[in-house]
Amino acid sequence: MALNEEQLERYSRHIVLNDVGVEGQQKITEGKVLVIGAGGLGSSATLHLAAAGVGTIGLVDDDVVDLSNLQRQIIHFTTDIGKLKVLSAKEKITRVNPDVNVITYQEKVSAGNITDIIKDRDYDFIIDATDNFPSKFLINDASVLSQKPFSHGGVLRFDGQAMTYIPGEACYRCIFGAVPAADGMPKPAEAGVFGAVPGILGTIQAAEALKYLVGSRELLVNRLLIFNALSMEFRSVKVKKDLQCPVCGSDPKIKKLEDAIQNV
Repeated sequence: MALNEEQLERYSRHIVLNDVGVEGQQKITEGKVLVIGAGGLGSSATLHLAAAGVGTIGLVDDDVVDLSNLQRQIIHFTTDIGKLKVLSAKEKITRVNPDVNVITYQEKVSAGNITDIIKDRDYDFIIDATDNFPSKFLINDASVLSQKPFSHGGVLRFDGQAMTYIPGEACYRCIFGAVPAADGMPKPAEAGVFGAVPGILGTIQAAEALKYLVGSRELLVNRLLIFNALSMEFRSVKVKKDLQCPVCGSDPKIKKLEDAIQNV
């Protein structure tokens, strides 16, 4: 569908880019991105996706806004405390860009529902904006089995990391293997999160989604981007597809989704 005059003006800074142009912007406006998690990472990612004009944004979260969220979850305001995060986020997205179609899923992702959610709108790209390992491994496995690209993001204290999976390349399990024991890694609520870090990382995840939609080959594929906001140092580590990976390897053992259990 051709862009109208208002859209041509709204997205003019995209359109003048040689790597986007009118054709790329049309792909963005026709694109469908699923964001799993409407917290710190999801706040930043969805606002940028909406501003960029992504046609359909799916939001998955079963939590409500809490006072302690407001230090970093910038899509939620003080007046939203007690409100479902997906509804709070939908309100802000619509105010940023009323052309965006927002689909909300007021539930926690599980082995029993994630495939149906992905298929609901046949999403083009998935953003993992969750804050726990069982969900991250589940999203990875569901994306691999559904042949869907996704962006992984993780934050703790002043640190952040991101990578992008596309079918046939290294997945999250290729690098991290299996869900770590619960006592092996501190939780964000215990260790803390510097408020700007999810904003930085969520923006990176949005950029990966947008680049994928316009057909860019310059993605964080087979690379793990790591940064520390305290020293403000970024580095990119090359990673390889693991042929022994249980979900994307040459002889995969994971052929059916199961909810991961984080042992103590």
